[in-house]
Amino acid sequence: MQAIIMAGGVGSRLRPLTNTLPKPLVKIIDKPVMEYVIENLASGGIEEIAVTVGYKSQMIMDYFGDGAKWGVTLKYFEETVPLGTAGGVKNASKFINDDFLVMSADGLCDIDIKDFCDFHNSHKQKVSMAVRYMQDARGYGLVRVNDRNIVTSFAEKPQYICSGLINMGIYAFSKNILDDIPEGKCDFSYDVFPKLLGDIRAYDAQCFWSDIGTLSDYYMTNHYVCIHPENFGVVL
Repeated sequence: MQAIIMAGGVGSRLRPLTNTLPKPLVKIIDKPVMEYVIENLASGGIEEIAVTVGYKSQMIMDYFGDGAKWGVTLKYFEETVPLGTAGGVKNASKFINDDFLVMSADGLCDIDIKDFCDFHNSHKQKVSMAVRYMQDARGYGLVRVNDRNIVTSFAEKPQYICSGLINMGIYAFSKNILDDIPEGKCDFSYDVFPKLLGDIRAYDAQCFWSDIGTLSDYYMTNHYVCIHPENFGVVL
């Protein structure tokens, strides 16, 4: 398996933290959030990683370099204009020669990478989507599944109070998913996944996850890592 880390976002809701830093370099306790992502991938045996970059891209490339410090190989794909989640993956398609994971550089979770890969390899669907239950799913992608955990429908970012499984933005793809992604700007949730219903299987991650979308999320995430440092390789 290979991996693509999406690291091109501006992180406008985290200002002023992201006025001078790209969101993937914002620190949780003692290191950038993207560093946790790379460490988790490496611990799961993923060594070949592409990174899609945009906002303040040089800072990210300067910090992580070729990835050797973390036992991985990093290749960067810069977007001169935002391409969306699926468009960013398509832009890095020449890197892909195997099934692959996609993760965000600016969210923190302790998902079991090896178990997720094993799950993906255990079924025939093109897509494995990591999901988790949220009591209040407002603002997230709500996912509905059948009794075999096949995704049957989406409700993208509902504004009403509701509970259910939400899309964590962590995926495992069969290599041939690239045939389903058009050229140019496009998004998985809006442009690709609705056409693949029946070919997406949900993986109940049952792990900590934070998209660090707001300042309050940022402080909460730091607090959680302080309480559970062993889950993230942090020494306090």
